[in-house]
Amino acid sequence: MRISIFGLGYVGAVAGACLADSGHEVIAVDVDPVKIRCIQEGRSPIVEPGLEDSIAKNVESGRLRATEDFEDAVQNSDLSLICVGTPSNPDGSLKFDYVEQACRHIGVALKNKETFHSVVLRSTVVPGAAYNIAIPTLEKESGKKSGRDFGFGNNPEFLRESTAIYDYFNPPKIVIGALDNRTAAMISKMYDGIVAPQIITDIEVAEAVKYADNAWHALKVGFANEIGNIFKEHGVDSHKVMDIFCLDTKLNISKAYLKPGFAFGGSCLPKDVRAIRASAKAQGVKTPIFDSLLEANEEQIRRAHSMVLKSGKKKIGLMGLAFKANSDDLRESPLVMLADRLLSDGFELAIYDPCVYKAANMQGSNHQYIHESIPHISRCLVGTADELLNQSEVFFIGHHCDYFGYILTRAIDNSEIIDLVRLKNAAGEGRRGYAGICW
Repeated sequence: MRISIFGLGYVGAVAGACLADSGHEVIAVDVDPVKIRCIQEGRSPIVEPGLEDSIAKNVESGRLRATEDFEDAVQNSDLSLICVGTPSNPDGSLKFDYVEQACRHIGVALKNKETFHSVVLRSTVVPGAAYNIAIPTLEKESGKKSGRDFGFGNNPEFLRESTAIYDYFNPPKIVIGALDNRTAAMISKMYDGIVAPQIITDIEVAEAVKYADNAWHALKVGFANEIGNIFKEHGVDSHKVMDIFCLDTKLNISKAYLKPGFAFGGSCLPKDVRAIRASAKAQGVKTPIFDSLLEANEEQIRRAHSMVLKSGKKKIGLMGLAFKANSDDLRESPLVMLADRLLSDGFELAIYDPCVYKAANMQGSNHQYIHESIPHISRCLVGTADELLNQSEVFFIGHHCDYFGYILTRAIDNSEIIDLVRLKNAAGEGRRGYAGICW
């Protein structure tokens, strides 16, 4: 393929060399003449192990060249990668000046190009940047329509400084967001010979993935440091602890717990977060991450509560009450907390949870808790799906329970559904009145 790269910073310089290594013809473009001269002389404009050798080799072979001529770059390539910087403004928002500038230059060049050309944003941008900034700028300057007269896509990078070349050829995933199929196919072709899962998705999803990744990495570092600070004061070697922690790929390092949804609860998580935090404070150790964990959990309950307030309806069907499905354990269940708030606000509540209903009619500690500690909630328990359907206008899905999806197929069409777990067969996603708590 013939590829032009706009921006010769960290991402652009590495991409240019690696694409040329893969056999593509690459034209590197930048407004900085020093960077252009570096490439022309076979030198790297940045410090990165192995990059200078790669640039020198590809410049010599003719697969990589550099120019300040934007028109030349667009006219002599099939796809343009925008790899310019997106630094922070004082308030933390992104500075899009360089993205806009690159789009203006490409748009002007596209005006005079007769063949189809795709523009791919590789710079790290927040969701909405493509549709709010890049595409409008390209359309304005070119006088053409995206998706019809030229293609557009997003292809985030997952490179670590000092191992960037290795990371380019051994990515954990290749994410392709595209406005049109032709652009998606061109981006995919760039990676011929590289073995990695390829995901073709919406542009906004591709934009968001990089932020999910980096925020998670930052959180992991902060979490490990905070754990280390706490255990040090207890005389515990935190590295030994985390070595054991990392052996667990079933729960600790896995997909578990990483699907957006409702608050956590149960007998372990809330109690143990509070306990480790209290232990730290007793030693004079600050715990900003653990403090915010409990606040973030509370926010999910507030969020669910506010969603039903907006409905304007008073008859609420809560599907699930225990802290998880197929359990009667109500200890610190966020659904109990939600139910309590709804009743306090004057809502009429019908709660369908077969496991809890069974426990309420059996002897034992749970029977006592249900009837003595939360009698106002226990009175709302119903024993059948028909009772739930007959008493509700708004339905909360609180558990991953396939039967709940079947129940909702029987709900009247104008019923509102608030899904806290993204039930696969919710019989509602996409229908009028359906809303997910955070999707």
